[in-house]
Amino acid sequence: MNPVARTLPALGLPGAAALVVGGQGGVGAALAAGLRARHPQAAVRVSVRGPKGADSLADDLVIDLQDEASIEAAAHTLAAQCAAQGQSLRTLVVASGFLHQQGSGPERSWRQLDATYLQQAFAVNAIGPALLIKHFFPHLARSGPVLAAFLSARVGSIEDNALGGWYGYRASKAALNQLVRTASIELRRHNRNAVCVALHPGTVDTGLSRPFAKQGLRVRPPELAAAEMLDTLAALGPADNGGFRAYDGSTVPW
Repeated sequence: MNPVARTLPALGLPGAAALVVGGQGGVGAALAAGLRARHPQAAVRVSVRGPKGADSLADDLVIDLQDEASIEAAAHTLAAQCAAQGQSLRTLVVASGFLHQQGSGPERSWRQLDATYLQQAFAVNAIGPALLIKHFFPHLARSGPVLAAFLSARVGSIEDNALGGWYGYRASKAALNQLVRTASIELRRHNRNAVCVALHPGTVDTGLSRPFAKQGLRVRPPELAAAEMLDTLAALGPADNGGFRAYDGSTVPW
């Protein structure tokens, strides 16, 4: 991490707005806090999965990735908020993800393949983000810098898969990567200065990855992980559109 926090070009313009989807999670909350600290002049909103809590802000949105109607409604609400306040949506960060829940987790063998777990993994990790693309990308600014970043995972890399296992998580993240790559091409037609990338956050000390953090891995607190990812995103330009990056800026093979 750089001693001086980098700013994102997409949030450096007057009236710039950002949305972090998954603001209730450890990584999402840290990313939102980091964006607000680096860009106090920007409007940084977050989405939550259910009813807003006591610490929610007035502009926070409720998004259920398994309910397209909630995604569509949130997109219309955000567009109306931006129009009313003279803002333009320039940054979308999707920090939501599914790896395990009570009674089900990543598979160690093909013997553990389960339709219900697979459906949940694809619903949250791939289908939900695809619907976010459908409903939110049309509202991204049509000129000037724009950034869309989707938290993926190195285990979603087909080329890098040397250990096997984790069928559902690997496959759903690989699907997300293809969705991001495909959307980046169309987004470039919407705005030639746009950057749309998949981003590997590394191993972060959150409820999602904590049960699977192995000895020897670099496990970082959410605040540090967010700072590293924001530094990496701040360094990207239009030539990086459609890429797959790790939190340290390195390129991850597809």
